[in-house]
Amino acid sequence: MELITPNLLAALALFAFVSSITPGPNNTMLLASGANFGVRRTVPHMMGVWLGFTFLIVCCGLGLGALFAAFPPLHTALKVVGGLYLLWLAWKVARASGVGGAPAGARPMTFVEAAAFQWVNPKAWTMGLGAVATYAPQGRFAAGLAAVAAVFFIVNLPCIALWAALGATVRRLLARPRALKAFNWTMALLLVASLYPLAEEAWRWAAR
Repeated sequence: MELITPNLLAALALFAFVSSITPGPNNTMLLASGANFGVRRTVPHMMGVWLGFTFLIVCCGLGLGALFAAFPPLHTALKVVGGLYLLWLAWKVARASGVGGAPAGARPMTFVEAAAFQWVNPKAWTMGLGAVATYAPQGRFAAGLAAVAAVFFIVNLPCIALWAALGATVRRLLARPRALKAFNWTMALLLVASLYPLAEEAWRWAAR
């Protein structure tokens, strides 16, 4: 039996590319980090997103999806924690000022912080659970899961690196403190906006 058909592999690669390149919490923070701290200092952040998300995909296939299906409140609790953490990160991004002289203690996200963030990132969970459920063949699930993880491993890094590089590209335009402040507040608002699906779900739940 073929592990994964060429058509399914092409669809998986397209899904990995589109979901990795489109705006979301990870890419928004990498864009802001590239603008505030440059690409070199953002590398640990990128590595944490890349490897942390790949590990999350593997964990999704190893039973976390079934666990959430069996205990929906656990998934809800994770979403709430993730939402609150994203709001805190948005506040940190809004107050960053790396280009114009960072305040004491300002620094980019570390590898461990970025990897841990994947566990409370709503988009990461949607991508991981969706990829495993859709593209891992049930007949040879373990091998299929490895294929899904491998495709994301290959596709994800160039996509997120592009966002950090884009941030570094506009770095010169943000030399003026007022421009940098406007940029950081925009990135913070985009992070908050990424919580819209969670807010909509909470509104529907409250309206029951």
